[in-house]
Amino acid sequence: MSSSTTILGGGIGGFTLAQELRKLGYEGAVTIIDEHGLPYDRPPLSKEILSGTKAPEEIQFVPESWYSENQVKVLQAKVERIDAAARTLLLDNGEEHTYDNLVLATGGHARRGDTPGFNDDSVIVLRTLADAQRLSENLVAGRTLGIIGAGLIGAEVASVARERGAEVILVDPAPVSLIPAVGEEIAQRLHDLHDAHGVHFINGLTSAIRREGEKYLLEIDGQDETVEVDAVLLCIGLVPEESLAASAGLERDGGVLVDAEQRTSAPGIWAVGDCARRRNADGSLERRHEHWESAMQEAKTAAASITGSPAPVGGASWFWSDRYGVHLEGIGSMTAVGSTVIRPDEAGHPAVAFRVTPEGKLAGAASYNDSMAVRAARRIIDRELDVDPAKLADPTIPLKKLTR
Repeated sequence: MSSSTTILGGGIGGFTLAQELRKLGYEGAVTIIDEHGLPYDRPPLSKEILSGTKAPEEIQFVPESWYSENQVKVLQAKVERIDAAARTLLLDNGEEHTYDNLVLATGGHARRGDTPGFNDDSVIVLRTLADAQRLSENLVAGRTLGIIGAGLIGAEVASVARERGAEVILVDPAPVSLIPAVGEEIAQRLHDLHDAHGVHFINGLTSAIRREGEKYLLEIDGQDETVEVDAVLLCIGLVPEESLAASAGLERDGGVLVDAEQRTSAPGIWAVGDCARRRNADGSLERRHEHWESAMQEAKTAAASITGSPAPVGGASWFWSDRYGVHLEGIGSMTAVGSTVIRPDEAGHPAVAFRVTPEGKLAGAASYNDSMAVRAARRIIDRELDVDPAKLADPTIPLKKLTR
């Protein structure tokens, strides 16, 4: 317990790991290294930071005093390379930092791809506070923001941009986004919100971005004319950060490969969050989970492994999003083999979608402004309870009753 642990990355995974180590009684030195300084939360970047309802200091996980009180050192620096054999980190200032245990919580970077213009530095992506502040400058009346990608982040930004008076053109090759995550019925209802709030949606693949003076021209397959905007936000996914893992010689395949304890292929190195990908005992690879709660759970698992504590009991993966005043939540898998059951709201609109397996188990659920429904679904999934599709669909039956 006297060994030192160094954590690379100050997102939810890195911070949770440091916090959990102290909760588990770990007495060794704990250091978080992040080029952005004090750890802060990322989901508010596309919501409260852009809307102005929270200041940058308000998205820090804890007050700065917490770190000294819990003897956690935060080092603002960038790690250039890992020497796994020597258990040493080379920092961008030329200094070296030694470790006993190392945890990669480096997340990922915004995907840009090879499409012409996507790699232009003036095309905005949203991963850091600095990105959000740069984007915020464009969310004003009289300017038009082009958003490429209508997933969670793209939709959240579109919502805030309209709220702040900017015009929005949202482009995506899928006619309706998020169907795999929430099911067709909830996805369609969410999609309809764009039009209801004055967002111009274009169903097509962006084939190029060109600069013309102060404007950007979007070339979209199937469109006769280019689309002119004042700024462009690219939201086409995330690429896991693997460069440091590569320097350490760690095994990678669409992420840093880890076992059930979040251990990598090198002794003394763990990985958690967006950069990590589970490899099962039979060699099969799981899909990476790019969600806030998943990073927390993986961090707790790694902390237990480092301290020799019992592994925490995990549950179904959960996510949330907010747009146009609507709160979305999802739990489990909506693509599992089976059928979808819809529970309507008082107006008859789809409010909750449930994915039921042929064996009568609940695999996943998604809700439109109904957090309690997802909370109940989580209990049903984690307890592996049998479900009756007719009762799931009946809005007169409280879902809480089905968790017993």
